[in-house]
Amino acid sequence: MTDLIPPDVRSRLRGLRLVTRRAVGSHGLGLHQSHSRGAGLEFAQYRAYEPGDELRQIDWKLYARSDKFFVREAERESPVAVWILIDASASMGQADAPRPHYRRLDAAKGITAAIAELALKQGDRFGFMALCDEGMTLLPPATGARHRDRLLLDLLTVHPARGFAAEAQLGPVWERIGAHDLVILLSDCFDDGAVALAEKLAAAGRETLVIEMLTVAERDFPFDGGYRFRDPETGEQLLGDGAALRAGFIARFGQARAALHARLDGVGIRHAAYVLDEPIDLPLRRLFSAHGAADYA
Repeated sequence: MTDLIPPDVRSRLRGLRLVTRRAVGSHGLGLHQSHSRGAGLEFAQYRAYEPGDELRQIDWKLYARSDKFFVREAERESPVAVWILIDASASMGQADAPRPHYRRLDAAKGITAAIAELALKQGDRFGFMALCDEGMTLLPPATGARHRDRLLLDLLTVHPARGFAAEAQLGPVWERIGAHDLVILLSDCFDDGAVALAEKLAAAGRETLVIEMLTVAERDFPFDGGYRFRDPETGEQLLGDGAALRAGFIARFGQARAALHARLDGVGIRHAAYVLDEPIDLPLRRLFSAHGAADYA
């Protein structure tokens, strides 16, 4: 299986934690108090019996060997899940000319894998949905290395479609994402449906973050000479001279991004940009690290 996380990124992830505005549990460590001890399903450790412990938690076989009471402590499943929503519309298939095989969607898969690694490290559940007009790829939240491997396999099946999912196709989003879950949307935000979904999730009380996926060309517009520019979703085309169009494009694109950021800020959505020539952990550091982008200054 191809590793979606480069070795240098994997090394940096060791010092990063998913931290949200709302912490669930009494200690509020990281995303929440992930490892809740009790009569759960997965054995965690033994500890000495204390008054008030349930008798069914006592390990009687261990008592027979040691003549002491020990309680089997387990980890209850966390009520919180990390959901990664991936925009799988046609524009997410766009790449830059110097690196034609590395598309926005490829970067989104790498970021998804990195988020899964962070959640796995914290003991949090994680899952994803890939959203497009041709249907939905959905992996319900769980945890563990086997679930992480399943996520990586499922990501291989995600390909750009045409448009973003229509409102009628978004039922599973509302049926499955819990009130305390963390939602991270990976999208170029060109389709208003993707932005509207993020707004509605935030308005419904879900903590929602957006990673804006950009190409190098959109940031720098490095075109000279005659070009035919084509919208991958609508098919509309524009003929023009790159150098002559540069200043106007950068100004209008900047205005459009400022309007997008104002929409997200207006409903309390934290957001970070990612450009295809950057390390895939950079937007995660901008969102979750105490140092933010200063880590790369």
